[in-house]
Amino acid sequence: MFRLLLLVAIQSVFLSGAQVMLKLASARIVPFSWSWPFFKSVLLNGWLALSGVAGITAFVLWTYILKRYPFGVAYPLSCMGYVFGLIAAMLVFHETINWNQWLGIVLIMAGCFFIAK
Repeated sequence: MFRLLLLVAIQSVFLSGAQVMLKLASARIVPFSWSWPFFKSVLLNGWLALSGVAGITAFVLWTYILKRYPFGVAYPLSCMGYVFGLIAAMLVFHETINWNQWLGIVLIMAGCFFIAK
């Protein structure tokens, strides 16, 4: 079961990382218009490309996990992405995390513990 937890944690890091990079990419895209500056800001956006790579990596890992492990165990563990997303919000975007959010993270991790047992 440790291997499954490790795989899901890695997959969740890639998935959360893809979302973080997508947010960083969106800040660099100019407002939509049918113009070259808009398409240039999309096509030459490194964060957007990295987000795609991270998302594809997460997808491949998730496919491997679903093939090897029971869905009823693997899918609930995918909520670890919420944990990594909240940590990324704090570290990358300097967002304030309130006690309700921390409590939610503790409950999610407790649920992961019980599911993995």
